[in-house]
Amino acid sequence: MAAPTLLYVTQCAPYRDGLAGVHGVLDQSAIALHEIADATGLADRRVGDVTELTVDELAAARVVALFTIGETPWSPDQRATLLSNVRAGHTAIVAIHAATDSCYGWSDYGRLVGARFDGHPWTQEIDLEVTGRDHPATRHLGATWRVRDEVYQFRDLRPDAQVLLRVPVEQLDLDAPGARRPDFGFPLSWCFTEQGGRVFSTTLGHFAAAWESPTYLQHVAGGLAWACGAD
Repeated sequence: MAAPTLLYVTQCAPYRDGLAGVHGVLDQSAIALHEIADATGLADRRVGDVTELTVDELAAARVVALFTIGETPWSPDQRATLLSNVRAGHTAIVAIHAATDSCYGWSDYGRLVGARFDGHPWTQEIDLEVTGRDHPATRHLGATWRVRDEVYQFRDLRPDAQVLLRVPVEQLDLDAPGARRPDFGFPLSWCFTEQGGRVFSTTLGHFAAAWESPTYLQHVAGGLAWACGAD
């Protein structure tokens, strides 16, 4: 029997109003995701252009991992298939770094990844508060985790999202250009269930150092394992 499949979507597409950025770590992250998928018993495939992905291939995927940016051109049939398969528990979602900065023209996408990107006013070292101490993505960490990364802020965080990592507000300059303080604070990783399916999101991973860090890779691997059903 063939191994279940992880599709790793790394498409960089324009925004509706202009060009989107390109992340230099995509190739490195694909190598890491291959190793993590293999250790989890998944066959992986990198998808650089979703227009070349058939609906049947998408429907058969056990996991769809997203490191996308801009208006990823999912077709209406692909959108419906992905959403229904997640809700039925057939497909899990793993959203990495800029995946929340995608698909503004797809109204259900924010629910599918848990929140909408609302800028990253800060790039700095931070001592993250580990709020999900018993979760597979974070139980290898202590009470705090020091990292250097882009610090995203969000809007429309799902109220049922379990926040796993949060930036203490006192570590951020709220007078920085574009900075806003949402009521739910500054989470950088969370998980939730969308009906029968599981979704794990981490917005860390901008820099190459993350993809060379065993601590970060264990964070991603634990999130993937949870999304596939591990507790």
